[in-house]
Amino acid sequence: MLSSPLGRLWRGIATAISFLTFGLGGLLVGGMWPLLTLVVRCPDKRQKLARSIIHHCMRGFVGLMRGLGVLDYRLHDCERLQRPGLLVLANHPTLIDVVFLLALIPHADCVVKGRLARNPFTRGPIRAAGYITNEEPQGVLEAAGVSLARGNALILFPEGTRSVPGRALKFRRGAANIALRTPSEITPVLIDCQPSTLTKGEPWYHIPARRVMLNIKVLPDMAPHVAPPPPTEDEVPLSRDARQLTRRLASDFAAELAAFQQRIRES
Repeated sequence: MLSSPLGRLWRGIATAISFLTFGLGGLLVGGMWPLLTLVVRCPDKRQKLARSIIHHCMRGFVGLMRGLGVLDYRLHDCERLQRPGLLVLANHPTLIDVVFLLALIPHADCVVKGRLARNPFTRGPIRAAGYITNEEPQGVLEAAGVSLARGNALILFPEGTRSVPGRALKFRRGAANIALRTPSEITPVLIDCQPSTLTKGEPWYHIPARRVMLNIKVLPDMAPHVAPPPPTEDEVPLSRDARQLTRRLASDFAAELAAFQQRIRES
């Protein structure tokens, strides 16, 4: 039924309900910020409480979307995300993958676009949780190091924006720069979304012909450090290492994602 015209109509209505719920939830969490400031005086405890609230809200939101028939999902080795101090790197095929990661990872921190910190529906939760905005690169590096040192899991999308369906993954150096400056190993996460939905520039009301299926797989940790050839005269070693690691990550993610998608098709 969910693949029929009537099913597609229902999923359109259910998607609208989901977006409305998300927006109202963002306003509600943002509205709680002044109350949290009054009740919880310690900034660290207040931030931890806000992240816990967001984590449970995202779990509820994922359950809502599944219950309404908007999507379904399968998790593979996601128990690895329960450890503290993780540097989580994931591909970014859809707008809702970050929702799943926040639902799966307790007390997660993440780097968000600066414009989201000014959006009325998202600025409240971002402020309450103390998420890192990407407006100042050096500030991001410092804040990421502090967050990981405190035992938070830090979520990063090396692409910097959502993937373009059918195109090769294009990673930026920001994630590599953070990885090389922290003692944490990288926890790679593969995300497959079929059929594609909520990609970059795609409006929410473009409803796929069938229910969306997300598959999320956590790979074994990998060490970020590489042993490339010596730098040339005009190269800074850390800059060289970041470039090398970015290439390695893009290559490894592309190969692992292709193999993962093949296994999904065969299952």
